[in-house]
Amino acid sequence: MLIITHTMSPSSSVTISSRFHDSFTKNAFRSYLAEFISTFFFVLLVVGSSMSSRKMMPDAVLNPTSLVVGGIANAFALSSVLYIAWDISGGHVNPAVTFAMAVGGHISVPTALFYWVAQLIASVMACLVLKVILVGIHVPTYSIAEEMTGFGASVLEGALTFVLVYTVYAARDPRRGPLSSIGILVIGLIAGASALAAGPFSGGSMNPACAFGSAAIAGSFRNQAVYWVGPLIGATIAGLLYDNAMFPSHATDPIRGVSGGIGV
Repeated sequence: MLIITHTMSPSSSVTISSRFHDSFTKNAFRSYLAEFISTFFFVLLVVGSSMSSRKMMPDAVLNPTSLVVGGIANAFALSSVLYIAWDISGGHVNPAVTFAMAVGGHISVPTALFYWVAQLIASVMACLVLKVILVGIHVPTYSIAEEMTGFGASVLEGALTFVLVYTVYAARDPRRGPLSSIGILVIGLIAGASALAAGPFSGGSMNPACAFGSAAIAGSFRNQAVYWVGPLIGATIAGLLYDNAMFPSHATDPIRGVSGGIGV
C-alpha cells in the first residue's frame, strides 16, 4: 500500500512564521491604532450626521434633504479619515476592504483579523459616544425598504461595495502615478454617490463595521447579514478582478499591503 504524506517545506514554515510575527511588531500596532482612530471618526461623523438630520427634521426618513446630508457626510468623512491613516495602516476603515486585501494576499490573515477587531470596536465606541452625549435621540440603524427583499438588499450592498473597493484599488495603484489627494477624494466621492443611490433602499452602508456598531448600540441586529455578506463578496470580487484580470499585482507588505502593484 502506497501512503502519500504532505509535509510543509521549511521555507513555507518560515514564511508563515514571519508573517505571523509581522502582526505583532511596533509598526503593526501603529496600524491597528490608526484603523481604530480612523474608523471611530468615520462612524461618528456618518451616524452623527443622520442623528443631526433627525434633530432638525422630525420626518427625516421621508425628507430628501436627509439623503443629501448622508451622502455628503459619507464623502467628506471617508476622504478625511483616509488621508490621516493612508501612510500608516493603508486606511482601510472598512472590514470589506480588509477582507478583500487578505483574500488577495495583500495583507496577512492575522493582521487582517486585528484590523477587524480595531474597526468593530471603534464603530461600537463611536455609536456609544453618540448615544451618551445625544440624550433622547436614538442611534439609527441601517434598514431595508419595504420594496426590497433581504437578498435584493444584499446584492445592492455588494454591488456598491464592489464599486467602492475597485475604486480603492485603482486610486491606490502606484502604477497609475504618484499617490495624491485626488485619489483619496475620488474614493470619498464614490462612497458619497453610492450612499445617495442606495440610501432609501438599503441605507448604502458598504461598511460592515458601520452597520455593526449602530446595531450593537441600538440593540437590534435585524438583517445584519445583509450588511456583511453582500459587501464581503462584492469587495472580494472587486479585488480579485483588479489583481488578476486588470492589473496583476506583485509581492506585498504583510502589514500595509504595499507592493510594486497595488498598495494599501
